[in-house]
Amino acid sequence: MTLTEWFYFGLFLQIIHGLGTWKLYQKAGQKPWTAFIPIYNAIVLFKILNRPWYWIFFIFLPVINCVMFPVIWVETARSFGKNKTTDTVIAVLSLGFYSYYLNYVADVQHLKDRAREPKSSLGQFVNSVLFAIVVASTVHIYFMQPFVIPSSSLEKSLLVGDFLIVSKMHYGARVPMTTLSLPMVHDTIPFANKKSYLFNDRIEEQSSSWLNKFQLPYLRIPGWEKVKRNEIVVFNQPADTLLDMNDFTPDRNYYKPIDKKTNLVKRCVGLPGDSLEIRDGFVFINGKQNVLPERAKLQFSYDGTIKKDKTFNRSIDNRLKTYYDITDGIQMSNVAFRLAAATKENAAKFKNHPSVESIKKMSIPQSTPDASTFPQDVAFPWNMAYFGPVYIPKKGVSIAINTDNLPLYKRAISEYEGNSIYAKGNQVYINGEITTEYNFKQDYYWMMGDNRYNSIDARRWGFVPENHIVGKPVFIWMSWNSYGKGLDKIRWNRVFTTVHPEGPRRSYLIPFLAVLLLNYGYRKWYKRKAT
Repeated sequence: MTLTEWFYFGLFLQIIHGLGTWKLYQKAGQKPWTAFIPIYNAIVLFKILNRPWYWIFFIFLPVINCVMFPVIWVETARSFGKNKTTDTVIAVLSLGFYSYYLNYVADVQHLKDRAREPKSSLGQFVNSVLFAIVVASTVHIYFMQPFVIPSSSLEKSLLVGDFLIVSKMHYGARVPMTTLSLPMVHDTIPFANKKSYLFNDRIEEQSSSWLNKFQLPYLRIPGWEKVKRNEIVVFNQPADTLLDMNDFTPDRNYYKPIDKKTNLVKRCVGLPGDSLEIRDGFVFINGKQNVLPERAKLQFSYDGTIKKDKTFNRSIDNRLKTYYDITDGIQMSNVAFRLAAATKENAAKFKNHPSVESIKKMSIPQSTPDASTFPQDVAFPWNMAYFGPVYIPKKGVSIAINTDNLPLYKRAISEYEGNSIYAKGNQVYINGEITTEYNFKQDYYWMMGDNRYNSIDARRWGFVPENHIVGKPVFIWMSWNSYGKGLDKIRWNRVFTTVHPEGPRRSYLIPFLAVLLLNYGYRKWYKRKAT
């Protein structure tokens, strides 16, 4: 629905609420007309329920209000003496319409000084769990979110097994678009392997499905900074519209809402308005080579040969990988080997191994096209090492659109900006009209991994729209090494370290533990002093 449609839907809900509660407001000593006034009726209601006024914020937060509304329905019944389990079940299963029975049929009295805590231990437990879900969901959606690094695309900067804290506030928190979904869960319910949200994902049924009417348009709370060049960013994968995640072709038969697409983390090497080109795996922006920050370490694949009468013991492959810090392993044969991903410095160290004859960076010829590379069109014979140049769209900027560059921008104009676009002969039609230029409605970014030959990134699926941006990783609170043993399974030097600052990585674990201990000691002392 559009914002206007949501506005009218909200007014309709206010009328439903007023009709079902105005007598209850009156019995509680309030003016009956207040039950019909948006926002004010919520303030009055929480006064009637003997609940804090700030609950009003929770009922207007998408997803979180899915938890709050059942709580309010039950609290309303209890505030008028309906405390039995049967009343609670009916209030929830009737979707709040139980209030109509209380309003027009039942002879009830308002319990003015009702205790805030439920009388039964089960009620207290449920109350505590629901409140914890509401608070945790609010923090998760609007402030910060935990995230774990699943792949080696940013290895050396971020390792597989790093647990991140992602700030939603830096770029501005994005309001959830999928309103009918479970809180604290992304796209799949753990262990159940079922979708965590209600949405018709079949392309041919999109427009006719009533479920999809409950999608909110893109809204973002203002943040305090924009995405900067070379920052590491968490975003929703634009191409996550297929059952087969390795297929990035334009023909799609499966669709996810934007905020339920797979979360990825990459480095933003291209900003809106940039002209980007990749030469031999190195990024050039507006003709100049991009200079990465100190903590970023580019990795490439390296091919090598083994000296005559020498060999690698395959059984020590993992030891070699660990000792020389080779990211994705070492592939060996009798006379040759390949380092799947290594920095220039680590490849040079491996050259000193007594069995190595020679080693050189693997090259992908510019003349060798990769059919799976964006935009998956024969007119653009690019590959992972040689790509572009390509202009990254900027909000408010118009670019010429013709049949030559249509493959580059068709997906952005149609899927990301909601237009109909096609070519007929030598002419391009947008929304049924011939056009020679297009003005973009949002900013776009170019996200890539530092592991240049083993990263599914923008070279596969193209531009990342602004409405897909999730947040900025700021902190590593835990780092788990699956190859370690005992205490070495934790990378202690990475625990409580920052993500972006320059210079050597520094752990703040000891200061954090010290503050935690001091806080605990102060609370014990204060409690003892108070008694």
